[in-house]
Amino acid sequence: MNVRITGTGSALPARILTNAEISQMVDTSDEWITTRTGIRERRIAAEGEYTSTLAAEAGRNALAMAGVAAEEIDLLLVSTVTPDFPFPSTACIVQDLLGATNATAFDLSAACAGFIFGLSVADKYIRSGAVKKILVIGAEVLSRTVDWRDRNTCVLFGDGAGAVVLEATDGEHELLSTHTFSKGAFWNLLYQQGSGSRNPATDRRTIDEERIYLTMEGNDVFKHAVRAMEEASTAALVANGISGTDLSFLIPHQANQRIIDATAKRLGIGPERLVINLDRYGNTSSASIPIALDEAHRNGVIKSGNLVMMVAFGAGFAYGSTLVRW
Repeated sequence: MNVRITGTGSALPARILTNAEISQMVDTSDEWITTRTGIRERRIAAEGEYTSTLAAEAGRNALAMAGVAAEEIDLLLVSTVTPDFPFPSTACIVQDLLGATNATAFDLSAACAGFIFGLSVADKYIRSGAVKKILVIGAEVLSRTVDWRDRNTCVLFGDGAGAVVLEATDGEHELLSTHTFSKGAFWNLLYQQGSGSRNPATDRRTIDEERIYLTMEGNDVFKHAVRAMEEASTAALVANGISGTDLSFLIPHQANQRIIDATAKRLGIGPERLVINLDRYGNTSSASIPIALDEAHRNGVIKSGNLVMMVAFGAGFAYGSTLVRW
């Protein structure tokens, strides 16, 4: 039994925050941000918009494309590091919003690699014969985790959600392989300090000492990211007996243009085969790849028969790749 992506969807807040606006908040400039990251603007969730609401909208769009009713979904996975609450899972809230009453629902946390990890889990569920139809969503509201006084991090992140419907198939258009990796020795290079059991929300010091924000060692993360993205990509190429020149498109995690360029160069992939929306949305963590995939699919960039590789790297460190014959 094989697995096929039958629908894609995405959701983005209406509010656009430009580099020029950020330069009024911290000591930076549009040129500084664009040169170092490739980002020109990002979307910011409004009051009343949450990870769950963005996830549900993206999920509805994916279900509509697939022609699948919410009640037909057997498993609903939400990858996020910005859940609505520590518990219950955001997936359960999304299940309620969608009316996916027959689905088992749970969250998955693998930071920016979360969507790839979600595809890996879904692939194995379907291939095992346990379920027939799965909705995988990557959704984040990262704007509520950053310190807007820190120019090194606040310029990077945006909000949004992307989703795919996966179904069992006997056809040729299928998810060919998934590959996931973790290197926990580097967990402290990129993490959010609060408010878990180390820095609980109930401890006054968490607020007084501002232990609540995202923390990142940017230079170290960059070096590891390029190597990890190459490793994960190579694993997919080797497993399928192909090279980078055989790929129709590479959809990388949209973290930093320099990371994307360095990875593509190592794989021998030219800019014409890269799917990039980093300039418009910034780093949306686990949502970045499914948003880019949905845009490329709906705009007719990706066509039937195309060989598409998705690759991501994130906190943990967690990283991985997925190869799809569209």
